Amino acid sequence: MSFLIPTAQAADAAAPAGPFGGGFEWVFLVGFLVIFYFMIWRPQAKRAKEQKNLLGGLQKGDEVVTSGGIAGKITKVTDDFIVLEVSDNVELKFQKGAVAATLPKGTLKAI
Repeated sequence: MSFLIPTAQAADAAAPAGPFGGGFEWVFLVGFLVIFYFMIWRPQAKRAKEQKNLLGGLQKGDEVVTSGGIAGKITKVTDDFIVLEVSDNVELKFQKGAVAATLPKGTLKAI
């Protein structure tokens, strides 16, 4: 069993630096962070900003589609809710956050 002891002691010695030196792993870390920023963080922040601008710009008369797929014309806007007219004499109340997109004027008439 004594033949294992020198091997165990040799494992405690500092490992030699790789062929690129000891700081090369920082290049991979920085590269990973750059990729993370451009592929995940930046597009998500851009989508959030666009959604915030969309919800802030809603006004009476806009034609919108909700996240559930219901299309209608806005008849009333409050701080947190909107009222959509989906057909004649049928109005539904939604939270502003449920609006997925605005439609060009006259889209509902063409459907």
